[in-house]
Amino acid sequence: MGTKNFVDMTHGPFGGKIVRFALPLMLTGILQLVYNTADTVTVGRFAGTNALAAVGSTGSLVTLLLNIFVGMSMGAGVLSARCIGSGDRAALGRCVNTSLSLGLISGVLASLIGVTLSGVLLTFMNVDPAVLPLSTIYLRIYFLGSPAQMFYNFGAAVLRSSGDTKRPLYILLCTGLVNVGLNLYFVIVFGLGVVGVALATIISQYLSAIVVLAIFIKNGADFGFSLRKMRPYKRELLAIVKIGVPAGLQNSMFSISNVIIQSVTNSFGPEAMAGISAGSNYDAYIYVATNAFTQAGITFTSQNVGARRPDNLKTVYRKTLSFAVVIGLVLAAVGFFCRRGILGIFSEDEGVIAVGVARMALVMPFYIFCSLQDMTTGFIRGLGKSTSPMIVSVIGTCALRLAWIWLALPLNRTLTMLFIAYPLSWFVTYVMQTALYFYERKKICSAMALPPAA
Repeated sequence: MGTKNFVDMTHGPFGGKIVRFALPLMLTGILQLVYNTADTVTVGRFAGTNALAAVGSTGSLVTLLLNIFVGMSMGAGVLSARCIGSGDRAALGRCVNTSLSLGLISGVLASLIGVTLSGVLLTFMNVDPAVLPLSTIYLRIYFLGSPAQMFYNFGAAVLRSSGDTKRPLYILLCTGLVNVGLNLYFVIVFGLGVVGVALATIISQYLSAIVVLAIFIKNGADFGFSLRKMRPYKRELLAIVKIGVPAGLQNSMFSISNVIIQSVTNSFGPEAMAGISAGSNYDAYIYVATNAFTQAGITFTSQNVGARRPDNLKTVYRKTLSFAVVIGLVLAAVGFFCRRGILGIFSEDEGVIAVGVARMALVMPFYIFCSLQDMTTGFIRGLGKSTSPMIVSVIGTCALRLAWIWLALPLNRTLTMLFIAYPLSWFVTYVMQTALYFYERKKICSAMALPPAA
């Protein structure tokens, strides 16, 4: 494999390598959120509260329908990293060709499901009748971009498995600027509202997919990629599915609980929907900043397992977790103390701002546990275990949230009571996943006949 974009993840020191891997990934995620925020600000400022509520009400449903396929891309990244760590170039080629073809197939399936079921699912979520038509048309247009979105996700996962986090950043920088420009053009100049925002999004997604394909065609020798060989290979497909399906199911179960919470939120009306949509935009900035180190942890762990170097697992775990905690706490403090100013970016409606401020005041002090449980789950998947963290997350996050909504919320049906479900589930899941990680890491070390890095 070419060395220009390759990072050796199996030999220390690791601190600098982890930061070099994670920083472009963090910037990529932040840029994506800036562009998403631009969508939200554009509709909130130029299309009104109902348009803002329409875009915001679809977020959890989009995540639900796409998560199973996003989980598969995670499986592709883990398997690619393991092949790189073991030095098996033939297996890497089969993995890459399988991953890209699977991305395209997944995107087509997601598009068919999303376009067909959008209206029914939004109705089930109790979306306000005044908002429902806008939400439905936005979602249907959005899902037309799923083939491109999934192809890009699988391609980027493979690139990152080699340590190449810069090219996905450059792609997003360029296509994201196109997205923002088209947002302003479609919404302000043509007055297309949510339709304009959706069209701008899918155009930028297809541009991203085209650029990723061009990279693999140009650098095919590095990855064993060829258009003629781009098809699913049984052995690699099964390996990706083994890791990716439980990850996708976990994310989907997580999203189901979010959809139910969203449906309860929707019953409080468009003002609450808009306020929570605006406030949760900042949550996402903390998540992507720390998730960059989650991805680093997954990839470094996978390569070291492939290279049979479990002695490095302790260092990778400690350093990536430490970086994420510092960044997560700083961003959460900014969100807590500057919450009113942040909400004012999205809306001038005092009712909308009040809801968002109340949510951030409760969530920000505990958001670090969301990052920690996500990271620990990633480490376990990097070890090659995907079913056990799925079960833990279903219990600690999904079941607990649903129990809270059905048992505790009726006792005091307020938004504040609803918001408590988030930090409570994050903390419980983090504790359970941490215990599972140390158990699985000890097994890996024993299986490789090396002393465990306790």
